[in-house]
Amino acid sequence: MDLRMPAAPRRWLRGPRRWTAAAAAVVVLAGAGTWTAVASDTAPAVHRADRLLPTADGVRIDTSYFTAGGDGSDRRPAVLLTHGFGGDKGDVRKQAEDLARDGYAVLTWSSRSFGRSTGKIGLNDPQGEVADVSRLIDWLAKRPEVELDKAGDPRVGVAGASYGGAVSLLAAGYDRRVDAIAPAITYWNLADALFPNGVFKKLWAGMFINSGGGCDTFEARLCAMYERVAESGKPDAAAVELLEERSPSAVGDRIKVPTLIMQGQTDSLFPLGQADEIAKAVQANGAPVDVDWIAGGHDGGDMEAGRVQARTHSWFDRYLKDDKNADTGPAFRVTRTGGIDSTDGAAQLRGADSDTYPGLTGGDRRFALSGREQEFANPAGASPPGVSALPGLGGAAGLSQLSSLGVGVSLDFPGQYARFESEPLTEDLRITGSPTVTVNVRSTTGEAVLFAKVYDVGPGGRQQVLPSQLVTPVRVTTDGDSGKDVRLTLPAVDHEVRDGHRLRLVLASTDLGYASPVAPATYKVSLRSDLAVPTAPGVSTAAATLPAWVWWLPVAGALLALGLLLTGRRRTAAVPPDPALAEVPLQITDLGKRYAKSSDRYAVRDLSFRVEKGQVLGLLGPNGAGKTTTLRMLMGLIKPDGGEIRVFGHAIRPGAPVLSRVGAFVEGAGFLPHLSGRENLDLYWRATGRPAEDAHLEEALEIAGLGDALARAVRTYSQGMRQRLAIAQAMLGLPDLLILDEPTNGLDPPQIREMREVMIRYAAAGRTVIVSSHLLAEVEQSCTHLVVMDRGRLVQAGPVHEIIGSGDTLLVGLAGEVTDPLVEKVAALAGVASAVRTDDGLLLRLTARDAERADGAASADGAGPAGSGARPDTRDIASEPAAGDSAAAARLLVELVRLEVPVASLGPHRRLEDAFLTLIGDSA
Repeated sequence: MDLRMPAAPRRWLRGPRRWTAAAAAVVVLAGAGTWTAVASDTAPAVHRADRLLPTADGVRIDTSYFTAGGDGSDRRPAVLLTHGFGGDKGDVRKQAEDLARDGYAVLTWSSRSFGRSTGKIGLNDPQGEVADVSRLIDWLAKRPEVELDKAGDPRVGVAGASYGGAVSLLAAGYDRRVDAIAPAITYWNLADALFPNGVFKKLWAGMFINSGGGCDTFEARLCAMYERVAESGKPDAAAVELLEERSPSAVGDRIKVPTLIMQGQTDSLFPLGQADEIAKAVQANGAPVDVDWIAGGHDGGDMEAGRVQARTHSWFDRYLKDDKNADTGPAFRVTRTGGIDSTDGAAQLRGADSDTYPGLTGGDRRFALSGREQEFANPAGASPPGVSALPGLGGAAGLSQLSSLGVGVSLDFPGQYARFESEPLTEDLRITGSPTVTVNVRSTTGEAVLFAKVYDVGPGGRQQVLPSQLVTPVRVTTDGDSGKDVRLTLPAVDHEVRDGHRLRLVLASTDLGYASPVAPATYKVSLRSDLAVPTAPGVSTAAATLPAWVWWLPVAGALLALGLLLTGRRRTAAVPPDPALAEVPLQITDLGKRYAKSSDRYAVRDLSFRVEKGQVLGLLGPNGAGKTTTLRMLMGLIKPDGGEIRVFGHAIRPGAPVLSRVGAFVEGAGFLPHLSGRENLDLYWRATGRPAEDAHLEEALEIAGLGDALARAVRTYSQGMRQRLAIAQAMLGLPDLLILDEPTNGLDPPQIREMREVMIRYAAAGRTVIVSSHLLAEVEQSCTHLVVMDRGRLVQAGPVHEIIGSGDTLLVGLAGEVTDPLVEKVAALAGVASAVRTDDGLLLRLTARDAERADGAASADGAGPAGSGARPDTRDIASEPAAGDSAAAARLLVELVRLEVPVASLGPHRRLEDAFLTLIGDSA
């Protein structure tokens, strides 16, 4: 098959097709009178099958296939769903399950080198990751439940975020069988994203390499390119060509399918300009395009996951199911911040939209700027650098979100920038798009690298806010004494400037996130035009109707005042600390979090547990158990829907002061590869704004045990050393509560042992460590206590030795094979809570009463022939001294023999892995 052949006329142009299976089912059920089945709120069970699928070049791709409902004969559209860079297929499991319940066959996969997939990272190499998508489509075409447009051509959509968003665009360009796509926070041209206007985005590039596992995990050409550009600080033509050929822009004229583009406003990695290029290209091809600017992005902020996923589902309903009634939303929508909720500190979000996508220009207003020609320096070594965005330090309450709330967090050093300013505005101004201005640039070296930005400056200059913390870097080759006129396109933003504020254009010589020339130079800059500001007049926020409370509030207020007067009750906005818990590192009570505000499905539900000082607590559970959601709530990154979290007696909310006593290592850390380990930690701590003496740097380094390696560049570190450096970063300030999410990922056994010793040393001083890990044997050796979760609920909590040796787990050694129906019969026996087949036999978890009776029961050996149903020799049971009543075990043995289970032995089992499997049952 030639994957590069021009796309056939798109299927979304066709008229209504045959009834879908879902519609036919409604008719059949109605005719049979089974209305209760149609109206039932019970969601169908989702079936998942995991497979390693081989590719033509010998790579194995880790996949999961999700279906729900039907008898296997119902044809349904398919969706390919994948993850962002550094993640794996587990990141999109919940969305896959939701889509499966909505009537799709969903295939998720881990990209090359991530999860259990093999191969090298190719940054969406057309012959690698993109070709893998076509192999997955081939596989879907052979599934009997997947709808086909013709032989070998399934009805299929592709969705993903960031790295996964780019592969969805590339798949649509290379494989004509793709019918609709929904890329999010992604790129159009990777060279333009990492080398904007010829300037190397060094901080984000370094984070790419680090989160991918180091340079050696990438294709050799990519690794060599990165090291070459990182050393020179300047991208060359070969580097640009290498990244462009792996970008959607390379096949832009072939992407002719309905495309829903969701791009982040707080994103210095893939800013809104990347989405604009996608929209213009796909529109030019004649395909439907909707654009949605969400509040969050790679720099942090609210990712609006529930709304984004709902819109993605509707998009696929419209263009994969041909549902003409599906509400795909407006052609353009932008999320705007309307202040802060005083009850929980969260940003208030509201939407504005338009029937057409306005692009990044339109409705321009021009503002004259004052300021003569100005001279400033590029310092030797480009140090100290100015600060705009800080990749890796964003989180849910990122710097970009703070700027949307009117908080200034950027930094320009005196003598390293020029500035030009408008008069105070006489009315409010909404900037929607990319401002532009022309300036003249001169340099003593014949070249200048500038960072252009527009600030919103409050009255009297007291407050200066950089919208979304974004800058436009530009490399300029100047022409002798006359200099060079340059038209600057500033970052696209959606930002309101209030009446009385000024617009300030700043051109700086340095920025922390980018590489500047290391040779000292003097720049001169002067204005050549006014500042043109786009306003997108067609974009509007729906006017709010007069709320009902306007009418009933006076009456209600009078009644409330009377009630307070009579009862003496007083409400407070903040939850006071609990003195009784002042020395308790963590107490979680009835914690709950729904997947969406309107959903009855919970990520975490009724979760309660307590952690004491000096404990190393292991948080265990299968994928989707709610572990990461719990940790994010614990760190104040997301808000619970119910219950409470208290750290040292203080209720957790975004920005709570007590969070300064919490250190966290979640999803790795980004380090500048050319700086030493110590310099990276110094830089991180300075960015927090806290006093240097509070860092306790030496103590954290001693615990991490990096030794002389601290003086070496991070690019020379092994994966284990990078992990320990990240742990040291989390330990800066010696937080009383340390949270580690999968700290041993990518480490070899000696490195895992070293990481174990780091955790134990840290807790030995009376501090507390919470670690989420899938390495059960390691958890057993390093943790003192466990919390086991499944499907969002607490399954069991307590000391490790109690959970392992609680007596409620029995191992049935087998002399032959047992079938699935037989395992189900064993699980249904009285006194048996679950039965799980392992390599060693059947693991049985007993109900609480029978577990007490069976605790310490002896083993039985000497079964008859496999599968013969012969009664095992029970004399060893009678003669072995029992630590407790063995009646339950003996009774169970009789039942097993009655069911013709080929029993070879029966006794308690004490490994954490087996205890875990019995606790979570089928979720494993």
